[in-house]
Amino acid sequence: MKGEVIALASILVFFVAFLWTSQSGLHEWEGADAKAEGVIEEITGGSYTPWLQPLWEPPSSEIESLFFSLQAAIGGLIIGYFLGYYRRKAGEGN
Repeated sequence: MKGEVIALASILVFFVAFLWTSQSGLHEWEGADAKAEGVIEEITGGSYTPWLQPLWEPPSSEIESLFFSLQAAIGGLIIGYFLGYYRRKAGEGN
């Protein structure tokens, strides 16, 4: 019981500290692609034109984040499946 109270209190302290330091609304959530575009613009002086254009662009950044998260989850499931499969297979040989 005492360990549960300590765990709950530490989670609460972490959550409050995160909210206190985050300064909601002042962040620009920018990915690596956008930062790379800025560096390329700086290096080439704005004369660079991309070779290819996307076939489809998501209607909003939220949908784009959803697809990225979904892709990461599917990749994690596949990797986890094969790691478990080979670990079990290695254990059966003993």
